[in-house]
Amino acid sequence: MNTSSSTAAAPRGTARFVSWTLRALAAAVFLAAGGAKLAAVPAMVAVFDRIGIGQWFRVVTGVVEVVGAVGLLLPRTVGFAGLLLAATMAVAVSVHLFVIGGSPVPALILLLIAASVAWLQRAGIADALRALRGSRT
Repeated sequence: MNTSSSTAAAPRGTARFVSWTLRALAAAVFLAAGGAKLAAVPAMVAVFDRIGIGQWFRVVTGVVEVVGAVGLLLPRTVGFAGLLLAATMAVAVSVHLFVIGGSPVPALILLLIAASVAWLQRAGIADALRALRGSRT
């Protein structure tokens, strides 16, 4: 029986359960957090005021989080969504440590969850990058 690269890229058994659990949890959290940023919840506005870049950064971060949350639930984008959200949370951890203070632990936990999702989807990410590279030649 011949297996395609998309079948080989999908996690199996326990890894599939863990992947879906992490994806659902992260999607719910990022959708709520991104939605709060986009809805200009006063606590989010205050945090981004303390960052000092401007409220445009709150909106961009909210869009990234909502798009990433949706991406976690779509088979073709889950790996890249995990990477995007892990990078976003790496910036959030840095902002907590070096700019606004406060505990970076929630952002660090979300970083680890998003990075775990990306790691579980690494074969799919590699397949997509190979396909992209192959289409350019």
